[in-house]
Amino acid sequence: MTETTHLLVVDDDREIRDLLTRYLTRHGYRVTAAKDGAEMRRFLADRNIDLIVLDLMLPGEDGLSLCRSVRAEGGPPVVMLSAMGEDADRILGLEIGADDYLPKPFNPRELVARIKAVLRRAQGTSHAGPVATGSVHFCGFTLDQAQRRLTDKDGQEVALTAGEYELLVALATRPRRVLSRDDLLEITRGRSAGPFDRSIDVQISRLRRKIEPDPADPTIIKTVRSGGYIFSPEVSAP
Repeated sequence: MTETTHLLVVDDDREIRDLLTRYLTRHGYRVTAAKDGAEMRRFLADRNIDLIVLDLMLPGEDGLSLCRSVRAEGGPPVVMLSAMGEDADRILGLEIGADDYLPKPFNPRELVARIKAVLRRAQGTSHAGPVATGSVHFCGFTLDQAQRRLTDKDGQEVALTAGEYELLVALATRPRRVLSRDDLLEITRGRSAGPFDRSIDVQISRLRRKIEPDPADPTIIKTVRSGGYIFSPEVSAP
């Protein structure tokens, strides 16, 4: 990443905003800070933001609602922060579209590592290897790796977060091969993955809702008992 990478820190605690602004600036990022959702929206409207560091508990509109709005509008990746460290809160944040989640208190070095990992995924330089540029077709969908987009049989784009996109690429380019959660974490997140990371299961669930005819009875991304997941349909290139 370079000093032109622009981060938006959204937290109602001025001390935390100032601390993160100083720390992230020292690591070469350009940083804008907002105290609430209204400021966040204003900055997103008139500045080119590459990633949002978003606190869950905010006055007025909370972080979950703001993250959902960012996803619906096709906004930048989101790393969510929260003093609520329970699994249920973390999973909820990931389900509504956060690209990563970090409980407070946290080590700023870990935040930087997670920001870098999310930006790598968003910019197509993940640990999955060299960036592919071709398209693959499956079940009426087209996964265009040059444009980093998924379209359905009618040519309509299916909105994916950076994490969902990388996970789909990992699966669709390795069809009919059982991939464990650890395999998928390594491919999509590399060393930023932590122990007991459940984000793969959350993202699989979100992907199924977007591409499966019946998410409750998946036929595209199947679960392998005690193994992981397998991308089952036939995949073809143009």
